[in-house]
Amino acid sequence: MSETMSTNEENKLPLNGRRAIPPNYSNDEENEVPEMEAFGLIPRGFNPRDYLRVADIYMFKEPQEINKKEHHTDKYYNPKLIVRRGQAFQIQIDFNRPYQPQSDQFWLEFLMGRYPQQNKGTYIPVPVGGALKPGQWGAKIIHRENNSVRLSIMSSATCIIGKFRLYVAVLTPYGILRTRRNSATDTYILFNPWCQLDAVYLDDEKEREEYVLNDVGIVFHGNVEDVKSRSWSYGQFEENVLDACLFLMDKAELELSGRGNPIKICRVASAVINSRDDDGVIAGSWNNSYDYGVAPSAWTGSVDILLEYYSSKQPVRYGQCWVFAGVFNTFLRCLGIPARLITNYSSAHDNNANLRMDFFLDDEGKVDTRLTKDSVWNYHCWNEAWMTRPDLPVGFGGWQVVDGTPQETSDGMYRCGPASVQAIKHGHVCFQFDAPFVYAEVNSDIFYTRMEKNGTQVVENIDTTRIGQLIVTKEVGGDGMMDITEEYKFREGSDEERLALETAVMYGVKKQSIQDTTYQPQTDVDMDFQAQKAVLGNDFKVTITFRNKSRNSYTATTYFSGNIVFYTGVPKSEFKKHSFSAKLEPSSSSSFDIVIKSSEYMRDLLEQASFHFFVTARINETGKILAVQKAVMLDIPTLRIKTKGELVAGKETSVIVEFTNPLKQTLENVTLRLEGPGMLRTIKKQFGRIPMNSTLTWEVKFTPMRAGLRKLIASLNSDALRHVYGELNVQIQKP
Repeated sequence: MSETMSTNEENKLPLNGRRAIPPNYSNDEENEVPEMEAFGLIPRGFNPRDYLRVADIYMFKEPQEINKKEHHTDKYYNPKLIVRRGQAFQIQIDFNRPYQPQSDQFWLEFLMGRYPQQNKGTYIPVPVGGALKPGQWGAKIIHRENNSVRLSIMSSATCIIGKFRLYVAVLTPYGILRTRRNSATDTYILFNPWCQLDAVYLDDEKEREEYVLNDVGIVFHGNVEDVKSRSWSYGQFEENVLDACLFLMDKAELELSGRGNPIKICRVASAVINSRDDDGVIAGSWNNSYDYGVAPSAWTGSVDILLEYYSSKQPVRYGQCWVFAGVFNTFLRCLGIPARLITNYSSAHDNNANLRMDFFLDDEGKVDTRLTKDSVWNYHCWNEAWMTRPDLPVGFGGWQVVDGTPQETSDGMYRCGPASVQAIKHGHVCFQFDAPFVYAEVNSDIFYTRMEKNGTQVVENIDTTRIGQLIVTKEVGGDGMMDITEEYKFREGSDEERLALETAVMYGVKKQSIQDTTYQPQTDVDMDFQAQKAVLGNDFKVTITFRNKSRNSYTATTYFSGNIVFYTGVPKSEFKKHSFSAKLEPSSSSSFDIVIKSSEYMRDLLEQASFHFFVTARINETGKILAVQKAVMLDIPTLRIKTKGELVAGKETSVIVEFTNPLKQTLENVTLRLEGPGMLRTIKKQFGRIPMNSTLTWEVKFTPMRAGLRKLIASLNSDALRHVYGELNVQIQKP
């Protein structure tokens, strides 16, 4: 008795008094489906073999066959059928005898997860009937021959996405006969930007090719005056990447029933891409020490990161903003959501979303690093995903900001978005999710505030144009840069810009008015600061220029501070201090040069070779202070890549990577990485050291499998030098 009890209990669902069945958020788990589902008692003479029986199912799932070609899924390295929702696909069923429509009845069943339910969209019975209705589940016979029928199956344009199990069910008088579980017939259903009824529909074919099908992209970095770019391999079609992306939704515990909604998917993904608070994919590190992990600058693409996470289930170390954004872009494109990687130059990381970055000055006019908490990132990368927003008023669909870099919490977790770009531009920051934070990233003002001895704050200078002055993404169909600043903000100083700001303030973005603080700037003297283009390891010159527009003579006590900073604008060390007195003649300009020697900065230099210069000048006659700050990036030498011999699909060839050490020191612990999406999986090689001025050469043999235009991407990493990249476009010929 007790034995039967215990086995019965094992089959029962775990009870917790709150829900009838446990939450259903694993795409991998399965339930048992009975092959014979009896309607009641079965008579003794019943033999299932007497009825219509499925002998075989043919899925047309090869890359060159109709389904993957028509559904734009032929690039996925995945043996199973992959289709996009809201669009018909074909399968063929072979029975044990010819199908007779008058007497035989069969249907298809698509199941997902462990507790499939029809009302949750995880159990989908598809009857075989007449005409297919656009965007609704249905199946019809398009061809019959001997024992075979060929079906055209339409999926719903709103169905959940992921991996479904397929069964064919046949009706008999005594019960339902089903096919056996066969993983070869598993079907992945993805978002469909080609289908007008899908929430991610994008109407331009060139844009679909770029934002869904391109597996290589460009990351713009550097700073406003010196935009740099590098390639990133998204690799959304590589082996196991699709399964890894579906696993992320399991990890984020997104209910299967919510997986048809791109808004929900983006929101949970922006949390699970970073490891804060949920052991997500990438652990961030901004402190220049990357023990037990890979330096963020060494990654060349997303595939290694996603596959390592999928196998280890532990956060992958380490990432910074472009790594989070690169992996997020792979996730979105892989599932079929159009996506692009965005760079915002001079990005405000405003800790209290008050549209005001405070830089505090001491009595002499020098920046007080103790009081200054806000930072201006040289650049910050996030993503935009394309979708309708039925949860917002009309007009706020289209591109949505999503950001996987952990900066601030939103509803208790480190995540950001989706926030409508259109809503940010017009100041409608009341619309979910996280619009005020993104609005501040691109619209804050910089206040230079002096603290008096008695505690009063005097605003000495306000810079309204520096933050978010350039927002870019890769152009469609090329490697160039596309300026999209106008999509986020109106022209600086225009009426529309003022109206958008008033709207944002009305909806709760905090903005202190100037009247709260005493502010009388010095208007008749301008100060400007320019830096000479410089290569890492060399001396360079900076120039401070004063323009005195008045009829008075002035003297300016000038403080110059050179800091080595992280790309987030946070200083590591001050490496140069200089002060001088400048005589400013009436109605004239005067320039002052300062030389920066490599010996002053090389010892403390951080990986992105990034400096931050502050210049403050007090006009002695009026007591007013002028302030200017500027980020300067040194040019880092690149890797040279070349190929040897002809490039033909299926034939071995070799690629050579070269690098010459430009520094006046030996490079230690050098690691090289090389990858070519769709051509070459990442290869790593460690070299002990490269003496100064000597050249390293690395030859890699590989066999490209597919013809077409491809890209090789390489990176070099060492203790003293990071962010060294090289790339090469190669045309693989057909054999």
